[in-house]
Amino acid sequence: MVACYKGFIDIVPLLQKCPYINVNQQDKDGNTALMMAAQAGHITIVNYLLNYYPALEVDKRDPRGLTALMKAAVQGRHDCVAALLLAGADLQAVDPIKGKTAREWAAFTGRFETTVRIRTLLQRPRAEQFGSQYRPEWPALAELVARALSPKSRGKRLSEKIQSMFTFSFPHDPKEDGVMDHMVRMTTSLASPFVATACQTVCPDSPPEVGKRRLSVPEILGQHMPDPDAEPESTSCPSTGASSCNGQAMSEIRLLPPRRPAGGLLRFLPLWLRRGNSIFPGEPVPKIKVSKDSCPPASSRERRQRGKDKNLLQPPKWKYKELKEEKKAAKEAKNEEKKKKGGKKC
Repeated sequence: MVACYKGFIDIVPLLQKCPYINVNQQDKDGNTALMMAAQAGHITIVNYLLNYYPALEVDKRDPRGLTALMKAAVQGRHDCVAALLLAGADLQAVDPIKGKTAREWAAFTGRFETTVRIRTLLQRPRAEQFGSQYRPEWPALAELVARALSPKSRGKRLSEKIQSMFTFSFPHDPKEDGVMDHMVRMTTSLASPFVATACQTVCPDSPPEVGKRRLSVPEILGQHMPDPDAEPESTSCPSTGASSCNGQAMSEIRLLPPRRPAGGLLRFLPLWLRRGNSIFPGEPVPKIKVSKDSCPPASSRERRQRGKDKNLLQPPKWKYKELKEEKKAAKEAKNEEKKKKGGKKC
């Protein structure tokens, strides 16, 4: 808990080797190690917990009924929210007090980026891996080419020409499923052919998916001995054709329709100006405290030590500063001499 609370990244995977650690242990406030890391935004530690602790309970609740996914959504930790969803966290779970899901908590507390991330994941709930099925073509290219080559009437060509002459182009956000979106996905993920030919995933037929539990590394390598007292988990595979790499069947996912582009003057505004205030007055927001490290950072400590120790290497001084200091010292010396002469005359 302390390692996840303070952000000690190197300690979390090492503690997995200790057989006496209960990763689902709760403190007096009901927080687990996963809740602390998720609400603090330590995405690397969250991934370590999900990948190296097979007994981890992703949907563990605190006394108020909040899960790690809900707390990460309240704090606006969209990276942690995405990692939890792809690890099998239940997006449809509601807290017993307010009856809100994690997505509703994100909208309620004004976490716009988290809401957009959840919506994007629901539109594409399954990760695309191009190791075996590589499609470098842009899907919308064929339709656009066919539309451009289709015969047009004289009036339609004239109207398009007039419209192009009097149309002003303003910078705006890239469209979803557009050519820029396709190029980014193909060059920054496993879609790249250079990455796909150099490595292969452990479960190529079972990529990460929203609502599907992902096995940890010890479970994949067969190094985890399940607790005999624990309840057996379902090992059935979902109907989407996933292999036996899955540990649990995928829960039902509500796919969202594609987002319609904003019309009128709103389409010229950036996304952060389009959103309205989604915080409703009169309803309390759960208070989640995440304190900072009381120790000063190492960089400030080094600066203080360098300032005290003259034997250490000091940063170079600019020449104009040296000349300015010399002029200042000469002026002070002249003033002292004048004061001495004035005192002798008196």
